[in-house]
Amino acid sequence: MDPASIPLPLDGSETLTDLESEVLSEYERLAENMKTLANMLDTLAGQPTGEILDGLRELERKTSLVFTLLKASVYSIVLQQEIDYQQ
Repeated sequence: MDPASIPLPLDGSETLTDLESEVLSEYERLAENMKTLANMLDTLAGQPTGEILDGLRELERKTSLVFTLLKASVYSIVLQQEIDYQQ
């Protein structure tokens, strides 16, 4: 149901209090945010899963490489310290 088609229970003589107006404004803002979120999710759901998986695989390879290089650096530093200590 379209929110614009819901009749307000007010005739022309009644006015909204400040609090009621503020609450309605917040609900309107929430509805707009929910529409934006739904559009974003629709866009994400429309992307091919293969593209996402390929991107994640590439990220995993790069992370693995960085981890391996870090371990090699630490090992090199520890080995150098042991050599220096023995001398």
